[in-house]
Amino acid sequence: MADAGQLADGELAGGGQLAGGRIVLSGAEGRHAATVRRLMAGQRADVTDGDGTVAECVVTGIGTDSLELTVLAVRADPPPSPRLVVVQAIPKGDRGELAVEIMTEVGVDVVVPWAAERCVAKWRGARGDRSAARWRVTAREAAKQARRARFPEITAQAETADVARLAAAASLAVVLDPDAAAGLRSLPVPAHGDIVVVVGPEGGLSPAEESRLAEAGAVSARLGPSVLRSSSAGAIAAALLLSASGRWG
Repeated sequence: MADAGQLADGELAGGGQLAGGRIVLSGAEGRHAATVRRLMAGQRADVTDGDGTVAECVVTGIGTDSLELTVLAVRADPPPSPRLVVVQAIPKGDRGELAVEIMTEVGVDVVVPWAAERCVAKWRGARGDRSAARWRVTAREAAKQARRARFPEITAQAETADVARLAAAASLAVVLDPDAAAGLRSLPVPAHGDIVVVVGPEGGLSPAEESRLAEAGAVSARLGPSVLRSSSAGAIAAALLLSASGRWG
């Protein structure tokens, strides 16, 4: 049976649970599976709650806007260690969703939108709520595409004081800086706790932000000889750190 990919259980009919022998997926997720992805009876499809539990299923019934699946096995993925948190200065336009999509595919566990001083884009009021919602939808869809058992958390917009607190509590906190003396790969990677990576805006961090994060214990590190866009730097840093931590390969 072909593996049909990953679905989310956010709309299980009747409040079904992944541990049960039968799952009926309805609503938007069921419609997408039945009409867009055109899953067929007998195909494999995994269903996740996004919090580490995955039901390995086979499709047994298809409705106009629902999918019935029989659970073959259930597994629980342990929480990641170390946990990778990327503080992402808010980019202009849709580059924020691009950053979230790639970071989700790579394996970032938490994305923190940051209103850095030199960010051109600012999240305010209802417009800010819509932007945050787009980031969360992007993360959910990218996580399903990447077949992640745990979906990344997209937090509320953070101020610099919030980022400093994250850095102070982390096992390792890194501020990406193309002019830093140390390379990211030269830093010792902890086996446990949080690794916090701070990605600044295109204009860089302000002196006040640099000082605040350094006081909180964050170290500066460069990625390589070229200067990356803010929307891609977090994903590249995440890949290097996940590899060094043993979570990759």
